[in-house]
This record gives sequence, structure tokens and C-alpha cells, in this order.
Amino acid sequence: MKRSFLSPWTLALLVAAMGLPFTLAAEEQPAITTAAPQVPHWLRAQTFESLGRGSDSLLMGVRNSDQIEFSLRRDRLASSVELELNFTPSPALVPRLSHLRVYLNDELMGVVPISADDIGQPRQQRMALDPKLVQDFNRVRVEFVGHYTDICEDPAHSSLWLNVSRKSVIRVDEQALVTDNDLAYFPLPYFDARDTDQLSIPMVFAGSPGLGEQKAAAILASYFGSKAKWRMATFPVLYNQLPAQTATQPLPSIVFATNDRRPAFLADLERFPPVEGPVIQQITHPDNRYSKVLLVLGRNEDDLVKAASALAVGTDLFRGSRVAVQGVQELKPREPYDAPNWVRTDRPVRFAELQDYPGQLQVNGLRPQPIELSLNVPPDLFVWRNQGVAVQTLYRYTPPVVTDESRLTIRLNDHFVGSIPLPGSDGMGAALQELRSRVFSADTSTLSDKTLVPAAKVEDRNKLRYDFSFASKVGNAQNGQCQTFLPADVQAAIDENSTIDLSGYYHYIAMPDLRAFARSAFPFSRMADLSQTLLLMPGKPNELQLGTMLDLVAGMASRIGYPALGLQLADDWAVAAKADADLLVLGPLPDDLRNGNGRELNLLLDRSRDWLRQARSPWPLDASSVQRLREDVRNKPASQVEVIARAPIAAITGMQSPFHSQRSIVALLASDDADYTLLRQALTDPGKLNEHIRGSVSLIRSSGVSSHYVGDTYFVGRLPWWMLLWVKLSYHPVLLALGAVLSIVLLGVVAWRLLAWVARRRLLEGKE
Repeated sequence: MKRSFLSPWTLALLVAAMGLPFTLAAEEQPAITTAAPQVPHWLRAQTFESLGRGSDSLLMGVRNSDQIEFSLRRDRLASSVELELNFTPSPALVPRLSHLRVYLNDELMGVVPISADDIGQPRQQRMALDPKLVQDFNRVRVEFVGHYTDICEDPAHSSLWLNVSRKSVIRVDEQALVTDNDLAYFPLPYFDARDTDQLSIPMVFAGSPGLGEQKAAAILASYFGSKAKWRMATFPVLYNQLPAQTATQPLPSIVFATNDRRPAFLADLERFPPVEGPVIQQITHPDNRYSKVLLVLGRNEDDLVKAASALAVGTDLFRGSRVAVQGVQELKPREPYDAPNWVRTDRPVRFAELQDYPGQLQVNGLRPQPIELSLNVPPDLFVWRNQGVAVQTLYRYTPPVVTDESRLTIRLNDHFVGSIPLPGSDGMGAALQELRSRVFSADTSTLSDKTLVPAAKVEDRNKLRYDFSFASKVGNAQNGQCQTFLPADVQAAIDENSTIDLSGYYHYIAMPDLRAFARSAFPFSRMADLSQTLLLMPGKPNELQLGTMLDLVAGMASRIGYPALGLQLADDWAVAAKADADLLVLGPLPDDLRNGNGRELNLLLDRSRDWLRQARSPWPLDASSVQRLREDVRNKPASQVEVIARAPIAAITGMQSPFHSQRSIVALLASDDADYTLLRQALTDPGKLNEHIRGSVSLIRSSGVSSHYVGDTYFVGRLPWWMLLWVKLSYHPVLLALGAVLSIVLLGVVAWRLLAWVARRRLLEGKE
């Protein structure tokens, strides 16, 4: 009997073609080969608003173009790009002549005509963009070509406009790329500056880590937080397992392991032998070839801290998939108030140091966009009753043909500071320029102005804004005379050698102030590396507690701009009580806070709770006001209500350290997992941090954050005795008035006695 050479599947096809019924037995089915793993991809839809455009863009005849930037991670590839443009054209436009041009990275992608049905009505237009032109950093430019008549047009006519909505969308279908395990690209793929989404990096431990492992993780979290900045960063924590991987979401993660404490997936000693010092190694995820795992290895916890510190400060020397760290040595210790995200307060600062990107200080066009600079200053900068902050502005511009109303306007935080006239070629400015060119051999194209910014308008976060306004006439369409001129190519710039001087100010602030903590990480940020900060952790923290600590430290580093290399950790209140440092307390109140040296702190917290149960006032109250409120019978409740609520609640409270008068304590209080979840959401929410957390106590519930002012006020910082006297008297105007009257009386008595003595002396001289 001969064996058939036809496979069961071939036989089935033949029988099916003959129209005969056929069934293949289950035991005869061959094994189906596994399909190739699906390539991860993301369809990202980003509105113009999410890309930094806070309002609609108004295109006009003399400012007819606008561009929006978007980026693409280096480990991804764009397979398709689409622009959804939402706009409203002026009803005065001529449909046949008016249109829009769309460019991607200076390449024309298409033209959007404006028909008669479109004018004056909102319109949506979708356009495919060429994905082959997409790079790491990309620009989509929209140019408006508008006409309101076919003859005698004025380019600056008010009817030439088109509104581009901030709800317009750029959709990019991104595809993952397989990358090498080369640490020379670090911090890729864990963080990419081109990614505008919130940063999320899982961190893995063998079990509940010790203080050394926690410090190593905190250093790395703060490093990524300082890189993430406004994006915010969160760090899910897992014990003894890698994060679950999906086909569309490869999550790069970081693993901390010592020779004695390793997660189970590192148990293969042949592949991962014991190390002889701090080692950093990058491997491909065992379940997803598009994902990476960073191994931070060491003999003990001290080695993990060294490896994490090396990642935070020395990655320029890294190369290859495995790096052995020989040592980490601090060359120069940090100084107070030298946080990279803060404007220096010990010397004048050049605008070149404040730029966020090249070309930020240059604009063009007859109606150019404003020039803005971010100025973050220490929140305890004492500018009380100061004449103003000196700003030396150097600027250049294309002078108009004739002197008109062109001006340079300076604003701080939307408050008007000053205005500088911009003379034309026929004005005094031309004569002054010619005189300067004869006297000086250096560049004479730069003009200068010295301005005093009102100190009362200076906050912890500031926006310095320059507006160039040119009033040149670009057209004329009067009756009987038809003349049309094209606008000049107007250029303007603020020179990068312009300076702002915040030196000479003292540091003094009223505490507690959770607003300063939430927005500037103060008082801990006084030292950029948190070298004067001690973080009190619960013993054997679980995943949520440890993740909350990492989110907290990363958020502080994002506002400071430097990793927390000097952070101290403890899980024993006795150790924290002896440290000359500002204290961060995380978790439920430790037992040690309820007795012994922490008795004063416990009383403060109890007083805060009592006030929160009784107070009804939504505005800030000082200690005396709270006392009067409690003593007022009308404000006392007629009955007492006791409830048992199971909904989650967390709190952040600030107070003076009972051990050091110039030190502060900020406690982040939570009890169970739901409380920690609320706390983490608040710590990674810019809206809550910037607007809602303030005062001395902030309660965090699912409904939001409510802040209160409770307890006594204390002051941190130093002032000269004479300035401190004026500050104290400013809170007591009656005493100040009495002191002034007393001073006048004493001065009068002294003057009277002096005049009487002079009169007697003259009388004696006359008798002689």
C-alpha cells in the first residue's frame, strides 16, 4: 500500500473544490505556527492646545503665518500623519482668491481653498501629511493668503483675518523601533525630551526595600523628575515581578538588586552572576523585544546608591550595555539657593541663561509675537518695600522710515512695567547711533534701557514679557489715490546680554506655607541636592507607600532642576529628631511622634484637627483670630456629630520643627492604600499643586483639595535688626504711630534743651 504524498490541508482543498463535504479530524490537525509578534504602535492625537497653544491663533494680512511644533520619540517611527485644521475665515474675504497653505518642515503639503460657503463659518479640513518628512522635532506652518478686494488692497486692513482654533489636531500613527542595549543613549528609552506625555517608569524590587535601596530609587526618581519638569513623573512600584507587557505598550522599567536580594527573574546566576561592585546593565525585556529593563546592581545597598548617583550625574561617560562604576566623587558641594531652575540671587543674570530654546529672543513681522522669559525665584526672597528689581534691556529692531508710535512694552506677570519709544530713521535715534558709531568700535546696533520692575509684583514664578509694536503705514487706498505698499521685513530682538539683577536681597518668609512647598519645594529646595532634608519613611513600606515617596521626590526635583543626591532617609523618629535638617514625614503618624520628644508636634497636629472640625471661615486666619473664633459662643455648634466614614482622605500639613527654630516639618499623612492613591494623584497634578495646596493644612479628598491656615506663624531666614524692627512694627500701626509721636516729642525736648543751653551760653558771654 502506497503512502499518499498529499497533506491533509491539500486534500481538503481538493475535496472542497469538487464540492464534496470534508471534515478534518482533530488529531490530524497540524500545529499552527505562531505569528510574528505584533509591532507596537500608538495613534497619538494632540490638539494645538495640548502642544502649548493656550488660545486661538488669529492670522491677518500683516501677520499671515503661524506654526505649531510637535515631536517624535527617537525610538519610534511615524507611519502616517494627519492634520485636522479647524478655522473660521473672515466674512469679508474674496473666495476665489483667498486660501491657506500648509507646510510640514518647510515642505508644502497642500492648499486649502476658501469657498463662498466657507466665509464667516467654522470649517474643518483634514489633510494627510508626508510621514517621511517627520523628524525628532517638527513644525507645521499655516500661511494665510487673504484678499478682500481685487484692487487697491491694504495689507493691514481689519477685514483680513482668519481664526485657527486651538482645538485643531495633529494625529500621528507611531510605530515602535527595536533599539540596541547601549547606555550611550541613556536616558532613552526611559525618558525622551521629545515626549510631551506624563513620564511613567515602573521600579522593581525583590521585596520591601531597606533604606539604602529606597535612597537609590529616590535618587533615580529625582533625576528623571528633574528631566521631566512640567510633564510630571510617576513611578509604579512592583515587588518581585516585572510590569505586565502588552503588544501596544512596552514599558521600560528599572530593577534594583543586590547579590543577596534579587527578584526571581534574576535568579539565573549564569546569565546574571554576582557583581563585585556597582554595576549598571541594560537588557531586553524577556517578554517584549521592544522594551528595555535597566538593572541597577550591587553587592549591597551602598553599591546601589553609588550606581544610582552615577546614573544621575555621569551618563556622558556611559557606553555599551554594561557599565561598572568605580566611584562617584562630588567635586564641589552645592550652595544655598543655587537651584538650576531658579534665577541666581548672588549676581546679575544674563538673558542667555534664561532661554528655553534658541531663537526665543527674536521675532519678526509688523505685528510680531511677544517675547517671554520665565523667571523662577526663591519664594523667601524678601523684596518688601524695595524700590524695584533692576532690569537692563538691550534691544535691536528694524527702524521705521519715519518716527511714529512704535514702542517696546515691558510687562511682568501681565502687569504693565514700562514702555520704550522706537524712533525711526529720521528721528533722534539715527543721530545718536551715528555719534555712537564714531566713538565706539564695538557693535553699535544695540540700544539699551534700564528699568526698575516693581518688587511688589515679583512672585515665585514670573513671566517677563516684551511686546514690539510697530505703527508703520503699509498701504493707502483713499478716494482718487490708489497706492499699495508691501510691509517691510521687520526684525526685532532682545539681546541675550540683557540682565536682571536680584542680588542684595535678604531671605525671609513667614511659615508654614504649603504654597511655597507645592510650587517650589521650599524649604527643602534651599539646597538643590536636598542635602539638608531628612525623609521619614514607614518601616517596611509597601508598593503604594514607596511609589508615593518616589513621586514626591521626583516632583520636588522637577521644581528644583537637580537630583536629590544628598537626601537622607530614616524610619526611626529618634534618628530624625536628632538631625539638623528640614523633615519630610510620609505615612501615618509614627508612634514616636505621640510621646517623648515628639509631644509638641503631636499637640500641633491635634490642634489642627480640632480647628478643622470647628472652623467655618474660608479665608486665612491667624492664631489670634482662631482663638477668638473658638471663644465666640455664636460660632460654637449646638450639637456634636460623630460619624464613621470609609471614604479615602489624605492630608498635607506644615509646622515648625520643635527641635530647631529655623527648621520646618511637612507631613504627608495617609493611612491605607486608597489614601495613598489620593495623595499620589495630588502630587502629580499640576493644577492642584499650583492652585489648591496652600496654607498650613491641605485636606485631599475625592472631591478635591481644601486648604486652611491653622496654628502659629513662625519665620525662616535672617534680616538686619533695623529692617526686622520695621517689619514687626508694620503689623502694629498703632504702636508705629505712638512711636512716631514719642520720637517727635523726644526730638522736641532735645531741641528745646539744646536751644536753652545755647541761649544761656550767649547770656553768659554777653555779661563777660
